[in-house]
Amino acid sequence: MKLSQFDYHLPKELIAQEPADPRDSSRLMIVKGSKIEHKTFKDIISYLKKGDVLVLNDTKVEPVKLLGRKTTGSPAEFLVSKKLGPRLYECMIKTNKIKPGTEFVFSNDIKAKVTGGSDGLFEVMFNTEDLDAALQKIGEMPLPPYIKKKASREQYQTVFAKKSGSIAAPTAGFHFTPELLRDVERLGVEIVKVTLHVSYGTFLPVKTEDIEKHVMHEEWFEITEEAAEKINNRKGRLIVVGTTSLRSLESAADDMGIIHAAKKSTSIFIYPGYKWKLKPDIMITNFHLPKSTLIMLIAALIGLDNVMHAYEIAVKERYRFYSFGDAMMIFTN
Repeated sequence: MKLSQFDYHLPKELIAQEPADPRDSSRLMIVKGSKIEHKTFKDIISYLKKGDVLVLNDTKVEPVKLLGRKTTGSPAEFLVSKKLGPRLYECMIKTNKIKPGTEFVFSNDIKAKVTGGSDGLFEVMFNTEDLDAALQKIGEMPLPPYIKKKASREQYQTVFAKKSGSIAAPTAGFHFTPELLRDVERLGVEIVKVTLHVSYGTFLPVKTEDIEKHVMHEEWFEITEEAAEKINNRKGRLIVVGTTSLRSLESAADDMGIIHAAKKSTSIFIYPGYKWKLKPDIMITNFHLPKSTLIMLIAALIGLDNVMHAYEIAVKERYRFYSFGDAMMIFTN
């Protein structure tokens, strides 16, 4: 398939700049093939049943964005991705002309020097043994570039976030409030947590027109024995919240659709034509960027025509798009 098939026009004013308040007051599009209904997110309770299993990603985003400058004066933006060794980190850097030896300064006397890397991703040596503590003091939340308005650490986080490691939030989970989650449990729905830490790859565009040539970057995930058992022994439907949760399940499933406990990295790429191991009955997700691997995953679930039809209606009905935007509840059968 071609990358251009996953493109659509989105007026800029439909890109949400802040989350709905309260979170479960966001709009919800119900998608059943080509049939569309318009609801509010808290209405999901009327679509759930006793015995269903609801899967959430409990990864937590830390303030890993650093604003500083080169020692020559040019401004720079860092996203600290992962630790490689003592004081050595993998970072995405946005600035002009970077080469090994380039030095940067930040507030609180934090300094850094590039030791290697290219194409926006670099190995960086910092002057502090405790960069995590420094990030808590001077770091910012790594908001996507299309969000121009500053957000608090609480806004760019799910209410059930627990395990630190992501540089982007699993945004389909934004719509849940503690009260809504309690209502879901009271209904007899089993809530299961998995973990997938979203990496820098989420910010990288697909550059190949032939999408099969695109290479996904690895992301670490964990599914516990308890979580696998609850999913495998479910009495009702499998309801997956977010593409990150779904990629975790598919990466841990065998050919019989059985989930196995796992703690490893995945680079799974799901696009139309993909043969599912454990296809969810219902998928809850946000509206994704044009030409993104996320919209390709949704097209693999319900077909490209149905996805583009839903997006066309969402634009017409003035839904809010992307991370802080509205949601879809997709029935896959």
